Amino acid sequence: MRIKSAIVTGTVFALLLSACGSGGDSDTSNTPLRPPPKVATLGPFVGECGHATDDEVRDLAGLGQISQALKNSVGCNWQSAGLGSPSVTFASYRGSPIDREKAWVTTQGRTTQAIEVGGRTGWQALEPDSKVCDLAVQLDDDFFEWSMSYGMFAPDGNPCDRMHKLAELTVRRLK
Repeated sequence: MRIKSAIVTGTVFALLLSACGSGGDSDTSNTPLRPPPKVATLGPFVGECGHATDDEVRDLAGLGQISQALKNSVGCNWQSAGLGSPSVTFASYRGSPIDREKAWVTTQGRTTQAIEVGGRTGWQALEPDSKVCDLAVQLDDDFFEWSMSYGMFAPDGNPCDRMHKLAELTVRRLK
């Protein structure tokens, strides 16, 4: 009984696979299903943390005292002292579309606005309650982003103005 069942299953499987073929007469048999991948042009090197020091981030973002700074190969985060306190994040994206990040930011309820930093285009997005700002700058097929969150504290000025200053610093120091 097992052998008979295996033969029937194998036959049905073979028929299903042969039904998936194109018949060979179609002109589209040599057409690729998707376009070849684009090779990204690397933009200028943004350095560790956007070429910004801890002191520059503290001063330009108005963080007061920095209690924690996390750094890795693609980004950095500075946290002011205290739970729910202001924070600043830098991220560098190699060969990644800036519009994908822009789309994500808009799903968070932030309206984007076109900007220019040191002759380079980008966008900034301010949360409706003015507590969070994301600012991204295009660098060929790359981009970098500075973000600030006031956390649970009431905003002290526009965080996008502060992120714009940090973006200007990064663009001035590009290599």
